[in-house]
Amino acid sequence: MTPRVLVSIVTYNSARYLKHCLESLQAQTWRDLVVCLWDNASTDQSTAIASEFGGLLSALHTSDRNIGFCAAQNRIIASTPSAYVLVLNPDVVLEPSFLSILVRTLDEDAVAGSATGKLWRWQEDVETGAAASLPQAGRILDTTGMYLTPNQRHLDRGSGEPDRGQYEARAYVFGASGAAALYRRAMLEEVKDGGEYFDEAFFAFREDADLAWRAQWLGWRCLYVPDASGFHARRVLPERRAALPAEINMHSFKNRFLLRIKNMDAATYACFLLPITARDLGALGYVLSREPSSLRALPLLCKALPRAWRLRKELQRRRRVTPREMRFWFSYQPVSIETAKCTKLTKE
Repeated sequence: MTPRVLVSIVTYNSARYLKHCLESLQAQTWRDLVVCLWDNASTDQSTAIASEFGGLLSALHTSDRNIGFCAAQNRIIASTPSAYVLVLNPDVVLEPSFLSILVRTLDEDAVAGSATGKLWRWQEDVETGAAASLPQAGRILDTTGMYLTPNQRHLDRGSGEPDRGQYEARAYVFGASGAAALYRRAMLEEVKDGGEYFDEAFFAFREDADLAWRAQWLGWRCLYVPDASGFHARRVLPERRAALPAEINMHSFKNRFLLRIKNMDAATYACFLLPITARDLGALGYVLSREPSSLRALPLLCKALPRAWRLRKELQRRRRVTPREMRFWFSYQPVSIETAKCTKLTKE
């Protein structure tokens, strides 16, 4: 029997968090699901921990090399038919009702191709899983959905803010963070190229923004549902860049340009040319002066360019929204569309 939900997890040296993540899946009130995990050649105890959850995992794949987040996710998603796919990071713990709330919400909203809940920062000692014991008033927001800025950053609404109840309204947002995103299978099939739902040229990082942007062009909305909640031990933040592995920073640098080449129309680029160019020059100057290891991104970007340009042309041919409508999502402040007024664009 085909499961309604496929939970797809890709691990790479995730042992510190994985046990708590899988335990939170065991506790989900939504039971019509299968869980598949792909380990990208971890050198820690990730696979040993995963093997302890044989009753939960329907498939445990191990790779002899790191093929990247995107490629691993694509293999899992293609392997198991389902109405919905929950892409879940191993450093996320979900509240028991997370899946039940999001699945039922998408069942009721045919225009939504994806859904995201409210994630808080996992601040406590992850060895004890104590984050869940924090009172809501003391919690720091991690994401309530994604938005874009005029200088072409994609940011998480509320990231780093104390949760004061400022994101309690259900709303359409630009996209869902790949930390815990529920995707409608029909949307994934429509936006994919060949066998790639996530563009494997990204390898990892910013691939969730790319998928969200493609979905928006084709008229699929992303629904934020605050009642679905969890915790995320986010490591990749701008203020931590100097401490991140060189490989992460290199792909992040490459993908900021790849994301734009594939998805930004010419009119929007012209509209935001000055802030985009200023940020590009700043990023390039930083890499040249302080992060030369990221210059490896440039030949990779050149290699990806022909296919990216083909995908761009195809997407613009198929798009169902106008560039002017798309530009609504570009703002220096969090932006959303109230679900009760979905035909009217309103900023928070």
